[in-house]
Amino acid sequence: MNPIPVLSATEAAGWDSAARTQYRIPSRVLMEAAGRAVAHVLLREYPAVLARGALVVAGAGNNGGDGWVAARALHAGGAPVWVAALDPKTDDAIDNRALARVDGVREIGRDEPWPAAAVAVDALLGTGATGPARGDVLALAQRVVAYGAPVVAVDGPTGLDLSSGEAHGPVRAALSITFGGARRGHLLAREWCGKLVVVDIGFPPPDPAWPVLVSDLWAGARLPKLVPTMHKGNRGRVTVLGGANGMTGAALHAARAALAAGAGLVKLVAGQETIAAARASLPDVLTVESALGPDLEPEVAQALEWADALVVGPGLGREPPRTPFLQAVLGCRAVPTVVDADALTLFRGPVERPVVLTPHLGEFRAQFGDQLADEAANDRWAAAAKAAQRVKGTVVLKGVPTVIADLRGPAHVVASGNPGLATGGSGDLLAGFIGAFLARGSAGAEASALGAHALGRAAEHGARQWTARSLRPADVLAALPEIWRAWANPQPPGGGPPVLAVLEPPETA
Repeated sequence: MNPIPVLSATEAAGWDSAARTQYRIPSRVLMEAAGRAVAHVLLREYPAVLARGALVVAGAGNNGGDGWVAARALHAGGAPVWVAALDPKTDDAIDNRALARVDGVREIGRDEPWPAAAVAVDALLGTGATGPARGDVLALAQRVVAYGAPVVAVDGPTGLDLSSGEAHGPVRAALSITFGGARRGHLLAREWCGKLVVVDIGFPPPDPAWPVLVSDLWAGARLPKLVPTMHKGNRGRVTVLGGANGMTGAALHAARAALAAGAGLVKLVAGQETIAAARASLPDVLTVESALGPDLEPEVAQALEWADALVVGPGLGREPPRTPFLQAVLGCRAVPTVVDADALTLFRGPVERPVVLTPHLGEFRAQFGDQLADEAANDRWAAAAKAAQRVKGTVVLKGVPTVIADLRGPAHVVASGNPGLATGGSGDLLAGFIGAFLARGSAGAEASALGAHALGRAAEHGARQWTARSLRPADVLAALPEIWRAWANPQPPGGGPPVLAVLEPPETA
């Protein structure tokens, strides 16, 4: 399958233009496919539409034209459907209103009451809309909100900027249906979009430079495989360095995560208290006690030479000896290295090895400065790409969504997860997952995308069992086997074409 892009409004408009001009796909064909896909998803998600009907609220542009096509498709299938609309202004929307009228679709006058229906379809504004809704569009949007039925948004809910994610309201959707790829705003403002369904309408292949949405199908195709003849030495050896006295948990989380992600051997280099805790509670892990600086003890140097990948930082601390310790670690054999947590504040790159940095926005600011961090607050994609160029490695900018940028290839975007991950230890799990995939030979961006998506999907599964509010790192690890099983045999999303991707709304209970 083609990658599913994550688009700005400008990129979406360019894609639509290329489809019509370069590939000669008529705009009427794209509109027909879009409207019929909306009807298909509506009936699958809300079967009551067949009996109770749908109210389509259509704007004056091509988004409204999509709504008229959807109404005609529902009517042809026997579902009751009504349309409350502004007068269309584009040729395609005008023609599709005429077709719907000829077909017998019922229109509602501006002053008429709206009949009860199973859902309201918001087809007022498309991807390119910016700023608050105004005038007649705002009046109809407010009436949709007051109507009280679940709202299905075509492209996105009215009032949401699908590039910046800025939400002006008033519409919150229970379901958003969009075309070809996700929009940045969908992923930045999940609470306004509800469930997100991406459908195929016949666009040409996306620009390979566009960011890619990480899905279960993508992850299943890239998850390092196990073979019957493997032994512990060729499943990847990970050394975790951290766990200063008083900060035991972070290093143990990272070590557990590396094992849970499939590493054959994990060695923990940590302070005395952490080593004692590991020996008592984590017998699968090899241990090396260290003062964590300023110099490398001989056993620590051996642990670095032994490893296929390093994870440095969880619970490391920021005391003065840690800086020369980190420098010495990075001066040893150049295996792929995850720089996480405390190590992010001490790291000064670039270095002569593959590195993966895993900052949240605060750590990003400490590492890359205020100017780039302020840019990240407004454009995560551009800021992550600049940061990756600066350190000559991979940068995992954690958040909603997580953006992974590298020196080569497109950015990867991970939208799985929920607020249950906003707790201590989640980042340590991510670092351990990435370390395990690096140790198996995955490139930095791919290992990071696999790790971040595994974390998010396990959190989603765990929240269904234990709720997001009570979710802890141990619950995420307990849910992980279900994710590996699902990725071993990933199923087409949404039952197959025309659905390309389905993002459930994040669990917040």
